[in-house]
Amino acid sequence: MKDLIIIGGGPAGIAAGVYASRKHLSSVLIAEEIGGQSTVSDGIENWIGTVRIAGEDLRKSFKEHIDAYKRDMLELVEGDVVEKLEKTEEGFRVQTRDGKEYTAHAVLLASGAGRRKLAVPGADVFEHKGVTYCASCDGPLFAGQDVAVVGGGNAGIETAAQLLAYAKSVTIIHRHATFKADAITVKKVLEHPNMHTVLHSEPVEVLGEKFVNGLVVKNKDTGELTTLPVTGVFVEIGVIPNTNYVEGVVELDAVKRVVTDPRTQRTSVPGIWAAGDCTDELYHQNNIAAGDAVKALEDIYLWIKAH
Repeated sequence: MKDLIIIGGGPAGIAAGVYASRKHLSSVLIAEEIGGQSTVSDGIENWIGTVRIAGEDLRKSFKEHIDAYKRDMLELVEGDVVEKLEKTEEGFRVQTRDGKEYTAHAVLLASGAGRRKLAVPGADVFEHKGVTYCASCDGPLFAGQDVAVVGGGNAGIETAAQLLAYAKSVTIIHRHATFKADAITVKKVLEHPNMHTVLHSEPVEVLGEKFVNGLVVKNKDTGELTTLPVTGVFVEIGVIPNTNYVEGVVELDAVKRVVTDPRTQRTSVPGIWAAGDCTDELYHQNNIAAGDAVKALEDIYLWIKAH
């Protein structure tokens, strides 16, 4: 039996693996792939310590970092997925898609989340060619251009505010007639001269040749179709946390994110911690995920040594 099972290979999982190895905790890290959501980005400009790094290069650096420290303390299992987590008398047991079992005294959930995809014609064709799911990663690439944001919740409004710093114009497409996001933020964003809104409407098609050059929007009242001449489509319609394997084990919120104590990253079950995009953390970014995992590892180390 190991000290710790780490589930996930994004910034949270990798940070946890490095810290666990440095603290000489016997661990296993199980991940379908190393990297996380940002590895699809052409350029990441907010990863602390790097001015700009391609997603694939970030993935490589994660792998190099974990390989440099794992020694005989960390077992790295790539290409597999945890499908079940259960508590045992001694600790915890996980079962994977490949039929493997691992046991440990403690578990860190760092399985991340997947962006809810825009399900209209052209959206998949032009993903990474104008359609993007990460404003923090890709926003600066659209400096001086006309862009659209799909989604009028807090994430959509915050994305619009971010894009206004460098885009020529930003148009929010919101399916409702009014915004439900934070009123003060909405007011500030809508007052910007380069900000536009298309309310009670929804996108029906992404247009383009090699890259996006338009977004067709349908008014839900009249059925009228309008083509917005935009080169970027930022999709903020929510995320789907990868937490099916812990349903009924730890407390989840209404959208199935793991509920954590933000001071320690502890979950509702003693011996299980969580970090990153699978949690109810207010802000989901690479740096925050890594920081939450480090916080969790500090607490896990003390907990293991006390038991």
